[in-house]
Amino acid sequence: MKIFKRILLGLFMVFIVIQFIRPARNEGGQVLSTDITKSVNVPDKVLDVFKNSCYDCHSNTTRYPWYVNIQPMGWMMARHVNEGKLNLNFSDFGTYSKRKQANKLRAIAESINDGSMPISSYTVMHTDSKLSEQNKKMISDWVAQTRDSIDRKN
Repeated sequence: MKIFKRILLGLFMVFIVIQFIRPARNEGGQVLSTDITKSVNVPDKVLDVFKNSCYDCHSNTTRYPWYVNIQPMGWMMARHVNEGKLNLNFSDFGTYSKRKQANKLRAIAESINDGSMPISSYTVMHTDSKLSEQNKKMISDWVAQTRDSIDRKN
């Protein structure tokens, strides 16, 4: 019983110590000249869906829920955001070549239509980020139109 108490006390101490090791936050807050809205025409309705369902992990501005203040949850969210931004960053969309922009748009439509985005671990905590069939169609239609526009410029 004494060993069990020591183990619990040790784990508690580790838990307390890790609370002071916090990842950097992804809080840009301003719209950059490289933002997707500066590169292609994004209708307000599409942008609203992106901001609600995608921007937390795929832009330079993340809305942080309360639980990221408890480690290791903050570390896990930081990892998700960093991975999301590596795959697609709406804030840096204008830095992509036209070919890469077209490919990213295609990937957006595919990911939304196959249900792999937004990821389920995100929609569990952010139930309002789930995409309706109407939103999926709206984004797919916008992607097709925008890709055609980009392809004509190449």
